[in-house]
Amino acid sequence: MIVNELAKFIGGQVLTGDGEHRVKTAFASDLMSDVLTMDEEDLVLITGLCTQQVIRTAEMSDIETVIFARGKSVTQDIIDLAVEHEITLISSDLSVFKLCGLLYGKLESVY
Repeated sequence: MIVNELAKFIGGQVLTGDGEHRVKTAFASDLMSDVLTMDEEDLVLITGLCTQQVIRTAEMSDIETVIFARGKSVTQDIIDLAVEHEITLISSDLSVFKLCGLLYGKLESVY
């Protein structure tokens, strides 16, 4: 699924990036050490944690797309860091649980 399509499907807002790349798999976690164990291509990270550490973890894990759940306010420093590392950010008012449920049937796998 193309990121722009994903954002529209979940009613989210793309905050950074062009949204033209593809995602195949989703992983949901607020524990960034768990994210570092993932070895999947075209992965979107779903999290309720809204800190720079999420962006740094995504960058180290080659994750190009992050969805911030539960209507978290994404600060400018997080946006700037994501732009620097070419990471697409999506903001969503939905819960992590609801996002996983919606994406379960749309992507190849959801963890």
